[in-house]
Amino acid sequence: MSIIVLGTVALDSVKTPHGRRNNLLGGSAAHFAMSARFFNEVNLVAIVGEDFPRKHIDFLHKNGIILTSLIKSGGKTFRWSGEYKGDLNTALTLSTELGVLSFFKPKITDHQRKIENVFLANVDPEIQSHLLKSMHSPRLVGLDSMNYWIHNKRKALFKLLKLVDIYVANDQEARDLSGEHNLIKAARYLRGKGPRFIVIKKGEHGVLFYCDRFIFSYPAFPVEKVVDPTGAGDTFAGGFMGYLSVQKSISEKILKRAVIYGTILSSFNVEGFGLEKTSVLTKKAVNSRLNKFKKILAF
Repeated sequence: MSIIVLGTVALDSVKTPHGRRNNLLGGSAAHFAMSARFFNEVNLVAIVGEDFPRKHIDFLHKNGIILTSLIKSGGKTFRWSGEYKGDLNTALTLSTELGVLSFFKPKITDHQRKIENVFLANVDPEIQSHLLKSMHSPRLVGLDSMNYWIHNKRKALFKLLKLVDIYVANDQEARDLSGEHNLIKAARYLRGKGPRFIVIKKGEHGVLFYCDRFIFSYPAFPVEKVVDPTGAGDTFAGGFMGYLSVQKSISEKILKRAVIYGTILSSFNVEGFGLEKTSVLTKKAVNSRLNKFKKILAF
């Protein structure tokens, strides 16, 4: 009942009002894995270049992430540089270097092909489709994307949506892909494209969940000091998918709890740069914040 996540492992350089950090370990798969590991064994599928520091590989391994399918190739690691200003809700991308990601073809073991829980984190939808086709009868498949792929690989993304159970998007991505400004209409449109469950992340305004039988929305956990929002959405997805992956069945109650766990884990993520906070988290700290959130929600 482990999880396999496909995505990026990157070197991030980030500037926020609280400081600047260069060459942080980042990427969609890294942030997802650091969150999902609280619930399940996580197999990470990604590619890095020959410039990728050994200390980052050791760090992921130390935190229990299975790196059998992390490819190290000649060339440069995917790099992203960004800056946050004001309310820190939106990053200004300063530079993106695809490096080895431009020719990435996932390779997994026969054992990993049988993993039942699959998450396709943000990467080219054609790469995501390549991995999904290699899996044997997955039980639960989640998908994330971003505006770049929505605008440049729209056809491939729509084709992929037909094959997944869960689509996770932020509010702007949901609007861009659906053409609907209202998020409930956007969610309904996206549901019509295939996924059973639509999860729309609204940053500091929380999460909207949509399926045929019910809709619900939760606020974000109130954080006093947001240091670096990079990877918060991937961290949310890791908590959400990680919790679902160990459940025998999926009900409204379980989906609500999955959203709450995703919300709690992402709230820790934004309190530090990169993986600073999520890498040292304990279950005790997570459950303590979960109980505080329950009191805020009054249930």
